[in-house]
Amino acid sequence: MKIKKPTLSFWQILNMNVGFFGIQYSFGLQQSAVTPIYDFLGASPDQIPILHLAGPVTGLLVQPIIGALSDKTWSPKFGRRKPYFLIGAILCSLTLFIFPYSSSLWMAAGLLWILDVGNNTAMEPYRALIADNLDEKQQPLGFQMQSFFTGLGQVLANLSLFIFPLIFIGTTGSLPTWVYASFFLGAVCSIGTVLWSNYKIKEIPPIPEELEKLKEKRSVLEPLIEIFSAIKDMPKVMWQLALVYLFQWYALFCYWQNSSKSVALSVWNATPENKEMYSEAVSWTGLVNGWYNVVTFLVAFALVGFAKKYSPKKVHAFCLILAAIGFLVFPHIENKNLLFFAITGFGIGWASMMGIPYLMVVSDIPKERYGVYMGIINMMIVIPMIIQTLSFGYVLKNFLNNDPRNAITFAGILLVISAVFTLFIKSKKEESFEK
Repeated sequence: MKIKKPTLSFWQILNMNVGFFGIQYSFGLQQSAVTPIYDFLGASPDQIPILHLAGPVTGLLVQPIIGALSDKTWSPKFGRRKPYFLIGAILCSLTLFIFPYSSSLWMAAGLLWILDVGNNTAMEPYRALIADNLDEKQQPLGFQMQSFFTGLGQVLANLSLFIFPLIFIGTTGSLPTWVYASFFLGAVCSIGTVLWSNYKIKEIPPIPEELEKLKEKRSVLEPLIEIFSAIKDMPKVMWQLALVYLFQWYALFCYWQNSSKSVALSVWNATPENKEMYSEAVSWTGLVNGWYNVVTFLVAFALVGFAKKYSPKKVHAFCLILAAIGFLVFPHIENKNLLFFAITGFGIGWASMMGIPYLMVVSDIPKERYGVYMGIINMMIVIPMIIQTLSFGYVLKNFLNNDPRNAITFAGILLVISAVFTLFIKSKKEESFEK
């Protein structure tokens, strides 16, 4: 028996995804603000990758487990996915409030681990929610709506890094006062937007056969057993996507960890030791990163139309090439205003990364395993990040002259490789374009 999913209006789909805005504000702070905080607390360049280990490791552990648990959850009062992203948002908000009070490098690193657990607990069920509640025709809009809110949330996060230093002058404790304002706003956005979506979302209840299965007694190890079982049965298209993600996400971590220092060197000829000029570079990088997220939410819905017309894999490969060109040009720019032109390509690429790959694989995934497979897709994201955090400090120090500008160039090359592998993806949806 197959449930006919109701056709939702544009505004219903938007309300469903508002919570993604708050989650992505938090991720925006992680991308643009955490490395400068580490710098202010005395981290050396080759320490930065390992200090970012929290994100990928917690993503690897948390998202597939939460996905498997949410697949097996149903409450007539609370739903299937909603309890998980509410708990995640609460944890995320509390950590964002505490984070600016970090008095040492290792306190900040520890809080990042907790923040990432909250973010990953909240985000994974959101991916599965789209597959649960929307039919095949509306899923592209649902996933790209998340891409839209990814851009919007991260725009606000990055704009706060530019605007708040102009308003909140001076230092509080070990960190600039603007850090407190940015993180406090993030805490409010995180819990507020998720509460809004929780109130607006009505999840589709499981059919009687599914309810009977959900009532069966289960081992505490069942989520882990389900993850390994799903990996064993994983569709071929997901293995192909994993290869694309290996190069794509390694490259993005290289950019996020090094963008501020690259801009500081190429435009200001400054290092973190020169706090005043480096703070200026961090603020400008926040504005630049804010711009690529503006591009993301401007083009997100247009990519839906292109994906329907030309196929998701061709659109994603093209967007990756645009992002790669931006990265290859970025570290050579000495005029700070021209950075916006370079990063526009990444904005288009980021819009695709947040939604289009899910369209490539969702038709090959059994609906009763949406949650666990969305978690496994996240494993494909975080494993390259773990590899990056463990390996890139050595690569940067021994092959790239400890120069963050070279790290950005390296990221551009990896994105070109990722684009090539994208063109080899074969899925049910892609086959329909080739007929």
